[in-house]
Amino acid sequence: MEGGGFFPFGGDPEEILRGLREFAEQQSESVKDAQREQFATLTLNTAVELTAAALARVDVAGGPDEQALALRDAMRVLFPEAVALVSAARQGFMRE
Repeated sequence: MEGGGFFPFGGDPEEILRGLREFAEQQSESVKDAQREQFATLTLNTAVELTAAALARVDVAGGPDEQALALRDAMRVLFPEAVALVSAARQGFMRE
């Protein structure tokens, strides 16, 4: 058997294995990137949905001053939580 040895494809078996290994590493990195992006997107969506749901439950009865006070109090609690989720999402978008 000329040129091919035991491999019907021809070529060096070590070169074929090296190519397969590189391909597997590239596929693994692509999957990691897709998972990281999906995590970040889901985390951002969660931050938006939770903030909107919480603000919808705020009782903004009364005059403008009472309404402003109620919204400020709600945001004092909600803002740190939303920032934490957005920070987690940002880390998901960043590559290692």
